[in-house]
Amino acid sequence: MKIELKGRIDSNNAPQIEKEIMDQLEGKHDTSVVIDASKLVYISSAGLRVILRLKKTCPDLTITGVSSEVYEILEMTGFTEMMTVEKAYRVVSVEGCEEIGRGANGTIYRIDQDNVVKVYKNADALADIQHEREVAKLALILGIPTAISYDVVRVGESYGSVFELLNAESFSKILATEPEKMDWCVQEFTKLLKKIHSTVVPEGKLPDMKERALSWGHYMQEHLPKEAGGKLVRMLEAIPHDDHMIHGDYHTKNVELQNDEVLLIDMDTLAVGHPVFELASMYNSFLGYSEYNPENILRFQGFDHATGEAFWQKTLSAYLGTACPTKIREVEDKARIIGYTRMIRRSLRRNKQDTEDGRAEIALWEKHLLELLEKTDSLTFTLNEMELEAARENLEEVQAFVDERLEKAGSDNKTRMQISVAVEEIFINIASYAYAPDKGNAVVRVEVTEDPVTVMITFIDHGVPYDPLARENPDIKLPAEERTPGGLGIFMTKKIMDDMTYEYKDGQNILALKKNL
Repeated sequence: MKIELKGRIDSNNAPQIEKEIMDQLEGKHDTSVVIDASKLVYISSAGLRVILRLKKTCPDLTITGVSSEVYEILEMTGFTEMMTVEKAYRVVSVEGCEEIGRGANGTIYRIDQDNVVKVYKNADALADIQHEREVAKLALILGIPTAISYDVVRVGESYGSVFELLNAESFSKILATEPEKMDWCVQEFTKLLKKIHSTVVPEGKLPDMKERALSWGHYMQEHLPKEAGGKLVRMLEAIPHDDHMIHGDYHTKNVELQNDEVLLIDMDTLAVGHPVFELASMYNSFLGYSEYNPENILRFQGFDHATGEAFWQKTLSAYLGTACPTKIREVEDKARIIGYTRMIRRSLRRNKQDTEDGRAEIALWEKHLLELLEKTDSLTFTLNEMELEAARENLEEVQAFVDERLEKAGSDNKTRMQISVAVEEIFINIASYAYAPDKGNAVVRVEVTEDPVTVMITFIDHGVPYDPLARENPDIKLPAEERTPGGLGIFMTKKIMDDMTYEYKDGQNILALKKNL
């Protein structure tokens, strides 16, 4: 039952107001009561006694729309502890305001020089606002630079959170107006991304992104060929749990520069999970949503498709720590699978298939998704390994990938050259014999440890079982006419490396080379 209080309630009119309330409640004392105090401007102790007696009569009592002045009275007298008291919300208009950010659940506008407001899409957004405030505080405590909302306001038919962002501008605006700063933006954008992904979140504090992605996969099973849909779900299920933070909607409109400090905003999508989920969302923001219509990114981010593509490629390269196109393409393809899954599901649920452009867009994404599912067997990746076809023409990329990591580890030129020889011998051996006459992939993993500084290079393939260490070393003292070809590659590798091990496990040849740097 709703009861309205308005004007002043003091010693003069409190008895009359109480009588009017009790008349309304006659025979309804077990009902819940909501007092609308949006028009109440003054209340004295006499009025408080009326509310107290009403609370005793109707225990389920809520007061809403309370002005800050009345709320202060209720708070100092302990009434906010005895019952639910909701403050009135300041009304803010965003008409004509600059849009500085946009996320999955809302849009951020600058309302004056010092402040911005995030307007939520959900009209009943108070629970969403409370959630975002809580996770933003958690992120700040864990060391992620972000802004905390200090006020909740009404904006049209919805609600908004107000943040102080003095003279801040988004990375999208910087890229659009100062394209010469792209490399700086990539550097700072990637640095913040790595900080987020290196942050361990206490158990249960944030949702698991894998669970959400699995729901997308199960939905898509109904819309893909049976084999493809099943494979998609199996690969999603195989992604291990990861308790590191991901933002969930990380793009250049959600990263702000304020007084030389880079801040992350729009925190309601925070979760934990493997970084491939983050990269999938990023791919969609910079390329996926504009694949069918390149103008989409201009409307969303404020810069053109070419800028989005260049920024994505530079960022992915910086994040992975490699310029190797095969490694970059490998990780991008895994991210695209999740990205297309999410976009297709989203479009289908919004009935985009009912329009000609919507059908064409969904068909384009589905075509790419099916092509990627056919050639991809895992959605996980690590920064220190690459997977590619075991083919001679890929040797140069493998050597470049290994050499990048050796250089970062401080290896001298002579050692890097020796290791490059060993890498060639092993990779060419796999390319020549592991799958012949068919084709297959090989994984090359580079791990550097400290104290002492050591590099471990591991080659993994699913080819025929073969232990190169079981082969006898050639007799290098024999004259040329008595020696047989073969065996020198493995022999040289043994001489170059400090240790080599081999095992055949789970249908895989695993050969590890160790070198002290």
